[in-house]
Amino acid sequence: MSDFRPRRSVLYMPASNERALEKAKTLPCDALILDLEDAVAPDAKPAARDAACAAAASGDYGHRELTIRVNGADTEWHRDDLAAACAAGPDAIVVPKVDSADAVLALVDAMASYDAPERTKLWAMVETPVAMLHAEDIAAASDRLTVLVMGTNDLAKELYAEHVPGRHPLLTGLGLALLAARATGRAILDGVYNDVQDTDGFLAECRQGREMGFDGKTLIHPGQVAGANAAFGPSEDAVADARGIVQAWADGAGAGVVTYRGRMIENLHVETARRTLAISEAIGNRHA
Repeated sequence: MSDFRPRRSVLYMPASNERALEKAKTLPCDALILDLEDAVAPDAKPAARDAACAAAASGDYGHRELTIRVNGADTEWHRDDLAAACAAGPDAIVVPKVDSADAVLALVDAMASYDAPERTKLWAMVETPVAMLHAEDIAAASDRLTVLVMGTNDLAKELYAEHVPGRHPLLTGLGLALLAARATGRAILDGVYNDVQDTDGFLAECRQGREMGFDGKTLIHPGQVAGANAAFGPSEDAVADARGIVQAWADGAGAGVVTYRGRMIENLHVETARRTLAISEAIGNRHA
């Protein structure tokens, strides 16, 4: 996991808001999505595009992974957004409502035609029933696609579902997308939590997302960053436990059966422990 990038907290910031872009330079989030889509009024989109691209090219955001969310392929702004974002060269370009492998290939071809630097990856938002049912094809379509981003608000709308604690109506779609990400070696980010005043509900959904296996959570408010970082990063106890498992495995090499604190340890436990340590190290390196 030498190239692992923490994505515990991935914050949407409206690129039309100059103060928000400035504040983002100081926030302890792992990644930023400078938004040209939902958070920006139609008449503000050209100026927001310029601001997002200037921010991406500035080098002022430190360790934070910096991405730009363009408007969807079915909009009048998409082509200009994509061309400008490719020229700016952020860490990734986030595209909404990616529903098929063909859509991924078309985006990858367009990025190449606009001379996007190799370091600029594609993040695909999956947020419709069609995308859930074709998530593996989407994720596997191109190596340039590195992250799936859940669009849970749109998914709920398309399912005629309600937002309820525990997200039971969305679990099938979340599970399908998670399976696709893990089957193809992609990262996957959980959707946003809409009520920024409901801290308990937000933290519960973070715990659920972490337990399900998501790499992190997309956020709509800076006040959500700390909770996401805590939920999706390994705790001190988890890191200590992982170190103990790896050490017990090394000490017991050739013994046949290895135990740690009364638990039988197999290679799969060691792999999980090593992943925990790699994530912890990557987070520590970011904030060293």
